[in-house]
Amino acid sequence: MIYVVAQLRLKPGMTERACEEARKVVAGTVKEDGCLFYDFNLSVTDPTRLVAVERWESADHLARHNETAHLLAWRAVVAEVALERDVQVITPAKVERK
Repeated sequence: MIYVVAQLRLKPGMTERACEEARKVVAGTVKEDGCLFYDFNLSVTDPTRLVAVERWESADHLARHNETAHLLAWRAVVAEVALERDVQVITPAKVERK
């Protein structure tokens, strides 16, 4: 099982757009083979921090997800709305930052 925890620090005024676009990538992703959980939430302590939590059956499923049209579209949005991003991929063997 693979977990991903991704955090975005949003540019001022971009929270609403980021959340709207995040809902779109969630809608596509939860239909993917191997997706066990995928959701975004705003931090309760920092409304400019958007946090994604993902759970995948395998690294292969996550790799296929990374090539989907809805994720590629989301990455383009992230480039516009985020100041920073921090992605941790957690496997039974290690925690990797991307």
